[in-house]
Amino acid sequence: MINVGIAGFGQSYFTTKRTDVTFPELVKEGVDLTLADAGIGIDDIDAVVYPLAPDALIGVNNGERWVIDALGAAGKPFMRVNNGGATGMSAVLAAWTHIASGRFDAVLVAGADRVSESGSAQSVLNKMWDVGYERTVPLNTITMLALSAQRYMWKYNSTELDMARVSVKNRYHASLNPYAHLRTTITLDEVLESRTLAWPIKLGDACPSSTGAAGLVLVSERFAKEHGLEPAWIRGIGQNTETFWMGDRVGPKSLGDHADADALAKAFRIAYTQAGVTNPSEQVDVAELYAPFSSVELHVVEAAGLAAPGEAPAALADGQFTFGSHGPVVNPSGGTLCTNPIAVTGTIRVGEAANQVRGRAGAVQVEGARVGLASAIGGDHQFYSTMVLSTDLEEI
Repeated sequence: MINVGIAGFGQSYFTTKRTDVTFPELVKEGVDLTLADAGIGIDDIDAVVYPLAPDALIGVNNGERWVIDALGAAGKPFMRVNNGGATGMSAVLAAWTHIASGRFDAVLVAGADRVSESGSAQSVLNKMWDVGYERTVPLNTITMLALSAQRYMWKYNSTELDMARVSVKNRYHASLNPYAHLRTTITLDEVLESRTLAWPIKLGDACPSSTGAAGLVLVSERFAKEHGLEPAWIRGIGQNTETFWMGDRVGPKSLGDHADADALAKAFRIAYTQAGVTNPSEQVDVAELYAPFSSVELHVVEAAGLAAPGEAPAALADGQFTFGSHGPVVNPSGGTLCTNPIAVTGTIRVGEAANQVRGRAGAVQVEGARVGLASAIGGDHQFYSTMVLSTDLEEI
């Protein structure tokens, strides 16, 4: 199989709205930044993969048709990927497949989202639920994860304070990241006293609706050598899927406990096996993990094997997962909790992890980072993607 690396990562500055550009112009902004970072031109690109989540968020049906020229995709093989919140990373995995198979040498993954343009992102996302059963509960993207948080608290005796610590950590990290959407720090009391959305999730535990663009250039080992590039190498990938039905995630016949992210844990194990990672808490230096709510980061950290089940809160309280601590730094960019342009959120997770192992993460650089981890989650906490990256192709 052909080795594949990430040779370029570009992202805009994220905010609530961008009234200065049209959507194709926003996509083009991400493309230009990405190609500039890679040091190549659009003529060097063999194919384009475009991540775009629900069309309703940008207000245009079949939005991929609108941005072909902005992407530089005219005259090239093209595909759109939509996998909910996992879209941005699923697109990267599709691009990896194109190159690893030997079909192409250089693939551009680029897109954008403007989540706040639809008026209410929740009104769009809530339509994923079954009309006759679960939507009447009512379930939505917040309550489904509030139920998971409640289950986690019951199973592991955790508290709202544990969730608040995640928010404080990530907001501090984001304050150092010029591209992040939420860049102001927050205190434990401010999180705990913020408005309840669906207990135990409060406003301070939730991600923003972000607008912006991002992209990656993936290349074969041959292309990298011919062009003098030093990419972050993709060492392992994993994917897995959970059942659609929330009620089937508890009880003796469930695929996994709703307190945990068992299907995600399997996806991590697949990626680790490919990469040769046997002890992630010691071998992984940095992790960009998809977690749009503070409660999610706790069980995602555990699914990644960076803490034992139920032990992420204690590790966080002990000062782990941040700059200068022992073990991996989790979401040094501030993560999804601070920036969530849904279509490209997974792309950003991969790009930030790639920047870390390339030593190009600027103010949020984890010293000596060689092995990085990225993940994404889509659907009703249903579609999972994972990736291990490293500075080189040596044994991890």
